[in-house]
Amino acid sequence: MNIVVVGAGAWGTAFALHLSRLGHTVTLAPRRFEQALALASTRENADYLPGFALPQSVQIGHELTPVLMEAELVLLACPSQALRETAARVQASRGLATRLRLVVSLAKGLELGTHLRPTEVMAAALPGLAVGSLTGPTNAAEVAAGKPAAMVLAAAAPAGGALDEEFLAAVQAALSGPTLRVYRGDDVAGVEFGGCLKNVYAIAAGCCDGLRLGDNTKAALLTRALAEMVRVGAALGAKPETFYGLGGFGDLVATCTGGWSRNRTFGQHLGEGKKADELIAASKSVVEGYKTTRSFFELVRERGIDAPILAETHAILYDGKPPAEALAALMGRELKRE
Repeated sequence: MNIVVVGAGAWGTAFALHLSRLGHTVTLAPRRFEQALALASTRENADYLPGFALPQSVQIGHELTPVLMEAELVLLACPSQALRETAARVQASRGLATRLRLVVSLAKGLELGTHLRPTEVMAAALPGLAVGSLTGPTNAAEVAAGKPAAMVLAAAAPAGGALDEEFLAAVQAALSGPTLRVYRGDDVAGVEFGGCLKNVYAIAAGCCDGLRLGDNTKAALLTRALAEMVRVGAALGAKPETFYGLGGFGDLVATCTGGWSRNRTFGQHLGEGKKADELIAASKSVVEGYKTTRSFFELVRERGIDAPILAETHAILYDGKPPAEALAALMGRELKRE
């Protein structure tokens, strides 16, 4: 299959490596021309995924019009807040892309202001195309190294159209291989809400690590975070059972416990006394949970949905509330049945 990965951060690069190992025609398209030149000359993404050589089978492109001409599938590997602009670039360059059938987001976050999910943003920017979301408990370096993992793919039909189930099954098979198993899901909202919320809760879990509160505290937090994820997701129209799968529980566990997790590490630094705005300013990579916390907090407040862990995480990030005080507020809530 001819696949274009738009965005050459760690995750986009790792997925291009994975697809190349499976024998697909793969083009990795960085946003910046300078990065494209560096990748083409050094065959390594030293800035975002050092230590992994890019084989010659991974083509490097910058201008989207030529790289999209033969593409059947496009993966958008960009931060959620850049998704609309990235999708608009694809739309502006897809005039000759007659074989393009599906655009899939690898982002995990709600758009600020609109509170739209990734597929909703793409549907608005890419009229007439099916859009999807690929998510799950995956770390870029482990995927690049070929360590076993599993993900879930969910897609939505274009407005006024229907999903081509045969092509979607072909995409599922194309993305799967000996080291990555892709499942199909029919709850796009659920897998996307799960991918967003787990980043929020990973920040909270990191705060526990920074405060050195131990395993009991973190286990309790993850358990109640899952309950909150199910409650919030269901109130927003998702299927509760989705959150017990790879896009919910699986991603929650990985992101809240992995030493590689940017969101967990960010939270750990907060727990150790550092300031959110200073950490964000100094970060080379995007911490998706930071802005997603704000967007999700605004959304649940508008809808009147109870989400205390989300609310306390928002208070830490945007109101300067000390993490220890946020934890005390959660522990002091009215007692109730589980």
